[in-house]
Amino acid sequence: MKELVTGAVDPTLDLFREIDRLRREMNAVILAHYYQEPDIQDIADFIGDSLALSQQAAATEADVIVFAGVHFMAETAKILNPDKQVLLPDLTAGCSLADGCPPDEFASFLENYPGHKVVSYINCSAATKAMSDVICTSSNAEKIVASFPADQPVVFAPDRYLGAWVSRRLGRELVLWPGSCEVHEVFNEKKLVELKISHPEAKVAAHPECPEAVLQHADFIGSTSGILAFARGTSAQEIIVVTEPGIMHQMQKENPDKVLIPAPGNDETCNCNECPYMKKNTLEKLYLCMRDRTPEINVDADMARRALAPINLMLELSR
Repeated sequence: MKELVTGAVDPTLDLFREIDRLRREMNAVILAHYYQEPDIQDIADFIGDSLALSQQAAATEADVIVFAGVHFMAETAKILNPDKQVLLPDLTAGCSLADGCPPDEFASFLENYPGHKVVSYINCSAATKAMSDVICTSSNAEKIVASFPADQPVVFAPDRYLGAWVSRRLGRELVLWPGSCEVHEVFNEKKLVELKISHPEAKVAAHPECPEAVLQHADFIGSTSGILAFARGTSAQEIIVVTEPGIMHQMQKENPDKVLIPAPGNDETCNCNECPYMKKNTLEKLYLCMRDRTPEINVDADMARRALAPINLMLELSR
């Protein structure tokens, strides 16, 4: 087998075979989010949304966790598995939600709301998680917030659109950190309505990270796993998908006879509805990170200890 210098991959290499070989030799598990490129989804041991991936990370007996996702996901896996090696194909695969909630600013924000419980969306840093009472995902955000008594004031961070959707669903006021996902924020109400007019029989499935103006046109609102379940269950033959289009790989595999239509972003000349962070991971980078055992994710032990409690509470409430 030919090898090149570190950081380079022989173009004749069968990456699927080599990744599978390394997985066996390392006793590794490959976890991938639905927004990853199709090749990575196809080689992963488990594909899921943030909740399911956290549950898999908590339960795995593998020695090495290779996380094909973004930084906060791999960081969460490390918090759940301090004695395991956690690898991320591209260390710069971040998240606009996590980046938009700097821990020092969030700490100052919370000082204005004494007596409030803090529910943080999993799309945040370990430092933000450590300041939280419980973590949630888009799959369980409504359930997590509802677990607090109705008279208990709650701060919800960092996604204001997800928080606003939960607030409407529960009829409950929440204090919202002013963050948003740069991908879901670009979906355009006018263009979605135009798409519905041109496809009058289509159903619209949207992620709750989208603005309310977009969500009001959806037939179903839910997490990536929820959108997949909706696609399987609906009798509609056309589905307009209002989330990162990486999910459409699994949707099409599960629904080969249905027509899936990606909702456009504000600018049709760019791939604005694709997550630039998720797409930083490639099959080549996945191979290299396993071959070289780097980049590796590490979390400060004290911060990890404080962040673990709200993550574990989420997992307990999600059973």
